[in-house]
Amino acid sequence: MPAEPPEPPADKPFAAKCSSDTINLVWAGTTYDGGSIVTGYEVEISEDGKKWKVVADNVFSTSYACTGLNSDKKYQFRVSCINAVGKSKPSAISEPIQPSADAGDDVDEEEVPDEAAFEPRDVKVRSENVKEYYEIREELGRGKFGTVNKCVEKKTKKILAAKFIKAEKPDDKKEVEHEIEIMMVLQHPKLLQLYDAFATGNNMVMILEYVSGGELFDRVIDEEFELTEAVVVFLMRQICEGVKFMHQQKVLHLDMKPENILCVRKNSNKIKIIDFGLAQKYTKDLKVSCGTPEFLAPEVVSYDPVAFGTDMWSVGVICYILLSGFSPFMGDNEGETMSNILKVEWDFDDECFDEISDNAKEFIEKLLLEEKDDRLTAQNCLDHDWLKKEMKGSGAAISKARLKKYIIKRRWQKAFNAVRAMIRVKRIV
Repeated sequence: MPAEPPEPPADKPFAAKCSSDTINLVWAGTTYDGGSIVTGYEVEISEDGKKWKVVADNVFSTSYACTGLNSDKKYQFRVSCINAVGKSKPSAISEPIQPSADAGDDVDEEEVPDEAAFEPRDVKVRSENVKEYYEIREELGRGKFGTVNKCVEKKTKKILAAKFIKAEKPDDKKEVEHEIEIMMVLQHPKLLQLYDAFATGNNMVMILEYVSGGELFDRVIDEEFELTEAVVVFLMRQICEGVKFMHQQKVLHLDMKPENILCVRKNSNKIKIIDFGLAQKYTKDLKVSCGTPEFLAPEVVSYDPVAFGTDMWSVGVICYILLSGFSPFMGDNEGETMSNILKVEWDFDDECFDEISDNAKEFIEKLLLEEKDDRLTAQNCLDHDWLKKEMKGSGAAISKARLKKYIIKRRWQKAFNAVRAMIRVKRIV
């Protein structure tokens, strides 16, 4: 089925913030991209709801600041989606909006639409205090790298995330700078975006797009979420779009796993691929010994050269788990998992696959191949019948009970490994 122009945005645009001569518009993403990723938006303005003027025709995000307006007038707006095939019909028309110096406070993050919160930026690391430009709010999470806090840019009131990293050694600083360099070439709606960066002494701060929906797998096991094969198609299409762009930029992610796929908002099925700390620019004969064991491709386990197919193996594992609730290679420990991967032994024998389409199974089969060059590319995936054709109906509901058990087992293993690592460090000390 050939691609077609997208559907219009799901709702009318609205004002997130106004000043005396500016209206900051936001809008929802499309409900269907036409089988080809949305590459931008066209914004139109009208003073009477009849005559329309294009004010921007290549907006990367789902927000736009319309400037040079008259505070004595009211304006209406409509937005169209654009993909490689063409332009959608216009969205529903906004309510009349009047610029006002007193209007608009902080935008509630749950009202922020489903796509990138800002347009591409050329980020340079600044040797200034991040708190001069951003209000640092509550902690969102922490890891071995440091902490992540919600923050608000003082000038624009934009809600973002601040990732604080301790870089006590020169190599630590180089790693962060490498991640920033990688993120600068990965400006795409399905990839987490970098907004700003700071370095003062041993502290480095990356200001990132704020994504509040949590991990993809946590979203799909929610009691109110209905997981079907059609939903998995929608999710996998987005993942492949993000991976395709990375590979077009000659970047390998090298740590594709469920934790690194987030939902943009709590009630959204739109996703972002995150965490480019292990990502590398592709070079011939590149070898790596990093990643998460369960999702490693055979060539990583055997320390052979990696390529773009290395990420695609991980995409296949994620897809298998989403459809079944089972991991194709997960063992009781890391050694067993690695052995299972090298054997490349897996199947569709469980009864949970009885309701899964042959197209879906073929899709996985063409990703979980031993030879990396034989696997589907991201573009091949997007051209595959399973992702390209609209499914008739949503398909049977997929059991979330198995997926819940899988997630619990993974978390237990992670906790066990963390405790084991702490004990090992104490013994060394």
